This record gives sequence, C-alpha cells and structure tokens, in this order.
Amino acid sequence: MLFEGMEKYDYEQVVFCHDKASGLKAIIAIHDTTLGPALGGCRMWPYETEEEALQDVLRLARGMTYKNAAAGLHLGGGKTVIIGDPKKDKSDAMFRALGRYVERLNGSYIIAEDVGITVADMDLVHEETKHVTGISERFGSSGNPSPMTAFGVYSAMRRTALEVFGTDSLADKTITVQGVGNVAFALCRLLHEDGANLIVTDINTEAVNRAVTQFGAKAVAPADIYDVEADIFAPCALGGILNDETISKLKVAAVCGSANNQLLDATKHGDMLANAGILYAPDYIVNAGGVINIADELNTYNEARAQKKIGEIFDQIGKVFDIAKMEQVTPAEAANRMVENRMEAAKTSKIS
Repeated sequence: MLFEGMEKYDYEQVVFCHDKASGLKAIIAIHDTTLGPALGGCRMWPYETEEEALQDVLRLARGMTYKNAAAGLHLGGGKTVIIGDPKKDKSDAMFRALGRYVERLNGSYIIAEDVGITVADMDLVHEETKHVTGISERFGSSGNPSPMTAFGVYSAMRRTALEVFGTDSLADKTITVQGVGNVAFALCRLLHEDGANLIVTDINTEAVNRAVTQFGAKAVAPADIYDVEADIFAPCALGGILNDETISKLKVAAVCGSANNQLLDATKHGDMLANAGILYAPDYIVNAGGVINIADELNTYNEARAQKKIGEIFDQIGKVFDIAKMEQVTPAEAANRMVENRMEAAKTSKIS
C-alpha cells in the first residue's frame, strides 16, 4: 500500500526515523526535488495510529511541492511528522536524533518548524545538521515566521477582495477567522488596523479572549463559525474543513485563510464552492509567506527582500483567478495547472 501511494503521486523517498534512547518516532517524506532540495516543516502531533501519521506526512509533503513551486522558489517539497504530544513528549535528545536523520539525507531535505514545534526545537536539530531553517536569530535566522505568513495571507485577502468587491480595501468588511493561533493572531492585527470587523473562534478560549480584547473581535463557538454571515471566511486552523457539510452552511463571498489543505476533496469541494458562488483562494498560495521567509534565510536573510517577495502573493493570487476565468476551471484547479506547468518545464529543461 505504501508504494502504491508513493507511485500515485510520484513521491521520491519516505524515511522512517526511530531512536530508542530518546523515544523519537518520526517520518520524513520527500515528494519532489525537481526544482531544488525539498523544504518543509516538522510537525509534532499525537496521531492515533502510525498509518494516520504516514498519510499526513505524505499529504503535507506534496502540498509543500506545490507551495514552493507556486511561490517561485527553487525548492522542492518535503515534510516531517513526529508522533507524540508536543506538550509532554519532547526532549532535547529527541530533536538532536532527528537532526542526525536529516543530516544523513545530505541536503536533499531542509527541515523547518511547523505545528507543535518551536524555534528552540529547531535549534536542537541545528546542533546535528546545517540543513535546517527557522532557527534562532543568533544563527542569522529571522526567528518566528508567523508574522510573515500572516502578511502573505493579508496580501492574498486584499487581492481576493479586489476580485469580489472591486476594491482591495478590507475596511468595514466582516471577516470570520477560524483558529486564532500565531499566524491568525498576527493576521487579525493587520485586519483590525485596516478597519475590518472580526468574528473569531478557537477551541483555545485564551486565544479568543486575546483577539476580543485587543481587536474588538466578536467570539462565536467553534461549531457556529460556518453559519455566520460575513464577507470573507478565513480558515486558519486544521485542514479538510471545507466539505459536504460545511460548504452548504457558508454565507460568505470568498474563502481566504492560512490553514493547509482546506478542501477535503480538492476537485469535489472546489466545484461546490464555485457552484455556491464563493470564490476560493487556494491555500498553498495564500499561506506561502512563511516558507518564502525561511527560504530567504538560505541566502543570508534580508527582511526587506523577504517581505517584498511575500507581497507578490497579491499578484500570484490574481494570476490564479485570471487562469481560472480564462480556462473556465476552479481556482484550485487553476493553481495546480500553474504549478504543474512550471514543474514540467523544469523537468523538460533537465532532460534536454
């Protein structure tokens, strides 16, 4: 079954990492290195089964290939997942062991932080390998990438608003935000400064209360966020939340958020959104700001240069919308075609 899955989406390598002394159980998936070494974060999550962890890392690695290609980076896609509870199962030895596994890949994969992982964790990985980014500023890194990711989402949302409302101003627009983690909180700050009306939800009541206090947001229960009438819905939590059940509830003109893999089924649910008259901004382009930022660290980090490139997400989303209209496909399909055309051109160039 594993090789069938790898063959279907043309994965290059899957590495199972186990270190008895530290308790490390991790999987590294490298999807594609056509455009360059695979870059993708490390996620730590208490997966119920090893099969669930494997499916997640495969899905996320492929998503990174598309994200990096769409962002115009000379990087491929990969991902790491650690099986465990980030609140109680971490140890210094675990991350140093992971660093040794990354080092054995000889630069074909560059690791970074993701859900459940901190900059300090990546610093421990860095003790064993140079093929890591998203580390502490004392190593020449940019530190926490969340604000840059949020800036990219904000840029994409402005272009989405331009497409739907004829203006890229978000002033007086009502925006529902699902999840108020680091990226979403930084996004809420930008939206609040623009004069948007915010409606937020999260299972973490403390995060919700911060948004209410600092940005005047209105809070709703997690299950109620889909029923709220608004201009734009910003999914900023888990993936797969746009599905048969939720799409029929939405009362918005557009969807534009930071969560990965928002469409449970890219084709089916992309079509459902289009049929409902809801414009979808493809997530792997919208949330590329973080990876663009950490990719800049590979060439001696320059904040102004990184922010300028992240701002170009505005134009990338516009290009996707133009392709969708011209070829009469959904934005999700248009984004995939844009990426696949770039990768095919790169493969042809290597062959010739």
